[in-house]
Amino acid sequence: MVGQWSSRMKTLELTPRLQLLADMTPPGTRLADVGTDHAYLPIWLKLHGCVVSAIACDLRESPLAQAQKTGRLYGADGIDFRLGDGLNVVAPEEADTIVIAGMGGENIAAILARAPWTADGSHRLLLQPMTRAEVLRAFLMDHGYAIQQEALVRDRGTLYPVIEAVGGEMSLSLGQLYGGAALLHDPLGERYIIEKIIRLTNAVAGLNRSREQQKADALREIITALLSMREEWRNAKSQ
Repeated sequence: MVGQWSSRMKTLELTPRLQLLADMTPPGTRLADVGTDHAYLPIWLKLHGCVVSAIACDLRESPLAQAQKTGRLYGADGIDFRLGDGLNVVAPEEADTIVIAGMGGENIAAILARAPWTADGSHRLLLQPMTRAEVLRAFLMDHGYAIQQEALVRDRGTLYPVIEAVGGEMSLSLGQLYGGAALLHDPLGERYIIEKIIRLTNAVAGLNRSREQQKADALREIITALLSMREEWRNAKSQ
């Protein structure tokens, strides 16, 4: 029986993106995972004794049913599976660490906007936007959050940021909004900035063809800020 348990634990392997989130989760915390999908993250954390409790939430019945099935498969006891929209089904006192991952930056910002208690200073947020990370960073800056750290991970050929934030105050430059608030010492930081510059440069070319100069000028300003960020990253690396 012990051998079967050990084998089942070993077979649950996280993707690089989820593994980074697991690594950034404080040990002994009470976790709420929003948009849990298959619940791999809370299940892995529970199996490895990294959290004292875990709430796995999802908006749709089908993914939540699959998450419950996955929990039974790996023998992860004590996970509370909840059907609901965002953090509407989580009370502030039930979690210390809140993970919102695998969705666009606008969606994550919208979930936090409906749960302003997450900025009370007693909750740690681990946020992983798949797209529009700049929108999420801007929301955090404007709504009483402070980014503590960021980290990058490459998963299936794409770079993703993971943002750790708590209640507080911060001010971000245009370059930091698009190139990362705290990525100057990340080994993947320059690649992240370069990929942003390439995408924005292509967008500018398209706007030039359609003669939308005002929008093109706004993107050029961002590119200039990112070029400065790239130099900052290089200077930080050389120190």
